[in-house]
Amino acid sequence: MSELPNLTPALPELFMAVVAMTLLMVGVFMKAKDNTVSRFVNYLATGSMVLALLLVTAFSTSEGTTFNGMFVTGTFSAFSKVLILGASAVTLLMSRDFFERANSNRFEYSVLAVLATLGMMMMVSANDLIALYMGLELQSLSLYVMASILRNDLRSTEAGLKYFVLGALASGMLLYGSSLVYGFAGTTNFDVMADVFAHQGGVHGPSTGLIIGIVFVMVGLCFKISAVPFHMWTPDVYEGAPTPVTAFFAAAPKVAALSLFVSVMVGAFGELAAQWQQIVIVIAVLSMALGAFAAVAQNNIKRLMAYSSIGNVGYMLVGLAVGGAVAGGSELQQSGIESMLVYLTIYVIMTLGTFGCILAMKRGGANVEKISDLAGLSKSNPMMAAALAIFMFSMAGIPPLAGFFGKLYVFLAAVEAGLYSLAVIGVLTSVVGCFYYIRLIKIMYFDDAEEDLDRKVGVEIGSVVAAAAIVILCFFIYPSFITDGASAAAASLFTG
Repeated sequence: MSELPNLTPALPELFMAVVAMTLLMVGVFMKAKDNTVSRFVNYLATGSMVLALLLVTAFSTSEGTTFNGMFVTGTFSAFSKVLILGASAVTLLMSRDFFERANSNRFEYSVLAVLATLGMMMMVSANDLIALYMGLELQSLSLYVMASILRNDLRSTEAGLKYFVLGALASGMLLYGSSLVYGFAGTTNFDVMADVFAHQGGVHGPSTGLIIGIVFVMVGLCFKISAVPFHMWTPDVYEGAPTPVTAFFAAAPKVAALSLFVSVMVGAFGELAAQWQQIVIVIAVLSMALGAFAAVAQNNIKRLMAYSSIGNVGYMLVGLAVGGAVAGGSELQQSGIESMLVYLTIYVIMTLGTFGCILAMKRGGANVEKISDLAGLSKSNPMMAAALAIFMFSMAGIPPLAGFFGKLYVFLAAVEAGLYSLAVIGVLTSVVGCFYYIRLIKIMYFDDAEEDLDRKVGVEIGSVVAAAAIVILCFFIYPSFITDGASAAAASLFTG
């Protein structure tokens, strides 16, 4: 009789799975007819994510493996999980007020958020193509339903349908690529795969079929991070989904998908960096360019944030491109991944703060989404206007805010790796992006409002916005709060 695997490395994930099943039972058997059930489940889910975060820091920071090598933990996965759980808990906390005002007494939303977060955590720790796919689908299936959670809202159901159809296509491509990689490598385990590729090069390099398989895997992952040209779902889904769901999409799943992208490309396919680095560079350039130019014409703030997220993914992929710079050695590769993780952390904080401001944009108790609705915000709610201005200046890369340093780290890493054209394109697209970020500030402070937005802001949303604004504003005083963790996480990929 075989021994049971050591489940300690997977303790946070097991805890989240038990929480999801428990909350489902709690929601079903509670008989309250108002918002009491959904509010209670929301608070339990948020608290459970905070507990899971503590479990990650306690049990998942050291190198460990379980489930026959399919599930691994370490500093990199712990760093990503802390970001995922933090972002998920914050977005869940901010969502309560929205759904109560929408009379959407659905406790299932919080359960789906827990399941999606569990899927993300599994993705980050996946060390096998099968484990990768299981985590990815657990996340995706939950997100499809979350996008269409307001069943009576046409835009919400349309967003869920679009996301489902295009997501299924991306999953199919990922599976096809995985099958090709398995066929040419003879294994689905990332560690074994890396060892096979290290000795498979020969005179002619890796086979064409293997390269095609890697490309298809990259296509599936690029869809999940909204990278061009696989971004087509993003603006429509961001606009159509309920605003708290959009905030969730923009933060936690981005962390999970980008972390998975890094662990797959640097871990499993690290020996083939010369083949995939060119693809990452092209995708980064296209994402930065489209994110900069397409957002200029947007009138809906959620669509603007969709194109902003596409552009930001492009900047982060610059770091991954440096991570594939085989000529520079592991130190240079490590600096690329480190810069990407710093940018990713700053992006999550900026995004959560910005969506907090968007959720606070109400007129007559109803949420508004048009950019023109921001007119006069500096007079009706000066503190919220100041916070949103901080986030916009930071996204534009204005010093000394955190967004400036995020871009600086990424571009410096690209220059060190000799990717000068990539750094120049990044700077130029960042300049173009300044236009639409600063346009929002101009509307808030210099345009007159036809009708003021509501002054009252919920405690949860106000607290999130204030905390995010302080972190972005004061990052330059104590940057090691983020950079030390990112450095340790990147180092673990090349030394673990």
